[in-house]
Amino acid sequence: MKNVKKRGGKIIFVEPEGLADELGLTAGDEILAINGTELRDLIDLSFAMADEEIDLTVRHADGEEEIISFDKDIDEELGAEFESAVFDGIRACGNRCYFCFVDQVPQQMRSALYIKDDDYRLSFLYGNFVTLTNIREQDFQRIARYHLSPLHISVQTVNPELRVKLLGSPRANELNSQLDRLADDGIEYHAQVVLCPGINDGAELERTITELWQRRSSAMSLAIVPVGLTKFREGCYPLTLFDSVGAGEVIDMVSKYQKKYRNESGENFVYLGDEFYLMAGRELPPAEEYDGFPQLDNGIGLARSFLDDWNSAKEAGQDDTAANCSSITILTGEGIAPLIGSMVSELSATKSGAVYDVVPVVNEFFGDSVNVSGLLTGKDIRRVIDDLRQQNKLQERVIIPASCLRAGDNIFLDDDTLDNLTADTGLKVLPVLHGDELFEALNDFDTVYSENTAGDRTSYMWQSNAAYTKL
Repeated sequence: MKNVKKRGGKIIFVEPEGLADELGLTAGDEILAINGTELRDLIDLSFAMADEEIDLTVRHADGEEEIISFDKDIDEELGAEFESAVFDGIRACGNRCYFCFVDQVPQQMRSALYIKDDDYRLSFLYGNFVTLTNIREQDFQRIARYHLSPLHISVQTVNPELRVKLLGSPRANELNSQLDRLADDGIEYHAQVVLCPGINDGAELERTITELWQRRSSAMSLAIVPVGLTKFREGCYPLTLFDSVGAGEVIDMVSKYQKKYRNESGENFVYLGDEFYLMAGRELPPAEEYDGFPQLDNGIGLARSFLDDWNSAKEAGQDDTAANCSSITILTGEGIAPLIGSMVSELSATKSGAVYDVVPVVNEFFGDSVNVSGLLTGKDIRRVIDDLRQQNKLQERVIIPASCLRAGDNIFLDDDTLDNLTADTGLKVLPVLHGDELFEALNDFDTVYSENTAGDRTSYMWQSNAAYTKL
């Protein structure tokens, strides 16, 4: 029988002067076991590293294995980053969800874009939403034993029959008993509904909100985001998008529950994706209505957070006339462009000689119905830059949304890179993520640009069950 090579956690970065560095570990080494226990993921590694006496089984890049024994402080970390959070492979999603974004990604793109993850470990570690349709008894036991809380659960509907259809899985009807199990084990969770017009909205949404509210001892929050559709939907279930009227109706219905729950508990509990307000032309809720932004990474309150960060920076530097301000082109997604435009126009009135052009980028790559900044590609940004240059409307300094770049290496979804973009266009291109960063860049672009790094070292996860609402 052929020997199967054990899989471990592959190191990609070692912190200088950290524990791993002192042990002589380098990028390419794999951690196979700690104190004789094989490791499946970062969770196992974290718990195993809590011991003070460690026998570390390592396979070096040359294939040689050794055991490194050492003592450590109980709270001392290894000081290494890994290629993946899960060492035994991401647990894939076997569902055929009506709204699945991965099914709408064109062919011949980066392989990572086709990964349909449905792994409870990534739910705990990174906030990826999981359906629980592939969870097993031993998984529940491990979740309880390690107290992996909170999880992030892709609910979509609490109607068992409808959930089976919506997720395309016979196990989707087990949700209520699964939520009972998590509650019994003391596991909390954040829930998500990807709202599809005519399917899980209306009375079905009201049922979902009401029943999850009744589970609030374990259900921490409920996010409702609109379905996103690209032009690559061959063979997918026919869906439609919300228009401004439909978005307004969702806001009106949900706001009734928000007011009721806030009166009862002091919190809204249920929150809407920013697109609903932007599509309907409604004012964004104030920050206090988001109760600490429990689902900010899911696009809930990003626009409000961006605006408040901008206002805070503006108030702090309101007397700064910014002698170093420059003319700048600001490229952004169509959804958030009007809001940014109103913010920037107020600032430009105080800056003599500076021109701030906010240009919405039509997403021709995925289709013009996709209007969020996080799904802009290098190809579309290049197209707009070329068009502006031909019209003699392009500034030499350009700001783009950082959300359209993969964290850590500044790569767009279509594998174009920020370095190539700047080299090919001859422009100074600055990625900006938060509102205060935008304010600072508009006031002193060159200083911010010179101080800008390539991004922090954070793992990138393509969240197949998320709504991709990075505005």
